[in-house]
Amino acid sequence: MSLPAEFHEIAKRVNNWGRWGEDDEIGTLNLITDETVRAAAATVRTGRRVPLALPLHQDGIQTGLIPGRVNPLHAMVQINQELFGPGTVATSDDVVTMGLQAATHWDALTHASHSGRIYNGRPADTVTAHTRARFSGIDKVPYVVSRGVLLDVARAKGLDRLPGDHAVTPEDLEEAADFGGVAVGAGDIVLVRTGQIQLALGGDKHGYGYPSPGLSVRTPEWFHAHDVAAVANDTLTFEIFPPEIEDLWLAVHALDLVEMGMLQGQNWNLESLSTACAQERRYAFLLSAMPEPFVGGTGTPVAPVAVL
Repeated sequence: MSLPAEFHEIAKRVNNWGRWGEDDEIGTLNLITDETVRAAAATVRTGRRVPLALPLHQDGIQTGLIPGRVNPLHAMVQINQELFGPGTVATSDDVVTMGLQAATHWDALTHASHSGRIYNGRPADTVTAHTRARFSGIDKVPYVVSRGVLLDVARAKGLDRLPGDHAVTPEDLEEAADFGGVAVGAGDIVLVRTGQIQLALGGDKHGYGYPSPGLSVRTPEWFHAHDVAAVANDTLTFEIFPPEIEDLWLAVHALDLVEMGMLQGQNWNLESLSTACAQERRYAFLLSAMPEPFVGGTGTPVAPVAVL
């Protein structure tokens, strides 16, 4: 089934192919400049730090819905082993097998493709089992440090959590920006809170994944107009699930990653940040969310920290 005309019309309006040159592999992260980072650092007033990552453990949020995306399998390979003989210093080592998108993560631009293409018009078949992502792998991302802006859509509506059938619209984003007294600008990293992760934190992994509020297919145009550098939220699927347009699955992924070249993140725990921003009455902060540089990776675990 081909993608509908409505999708292709939006794609044309948000397309960034060639904007930063035909060799570009990082897309909207080009919008994070030295000046952007200096301005982000100036938002720090108290030094209050808020971690945004879920813990990594075998009883994580994955349920088997996505084949191969396994929760972390953590094993010890050394336990207090005296490598250099009896009485010497002992060490312990461990190993992990996990899906790179299993918990709090960034999607690389190569995580999605459509019509045989990835970001900047490159062929989708440049992602292979042997070479992994030849272009725009997560290792090509040099930094993700900028001004973070929390758009607390749920709190702006007076809700703890949005209903499972709520598609977050550009109007919702504007309402949350007004609520937080912030103006989203070029190079910002936008965090969209729905409250959905409360279900995962409470142990309802299936309820967390489905049905889920999330971003509407209309939101990429809003992010494009504001020159946003990256977007993350507190849901499993990022976009509303099931989709708002029947049979149009993962359309927001395709518009953000493929057409715009904009990193997107999922499973971010924004609950403590929501509380902190409400207490301090400000919704902009310094955000550090550096990717792990897995060569050719189509995603990466991340342990973001907001500094207020």
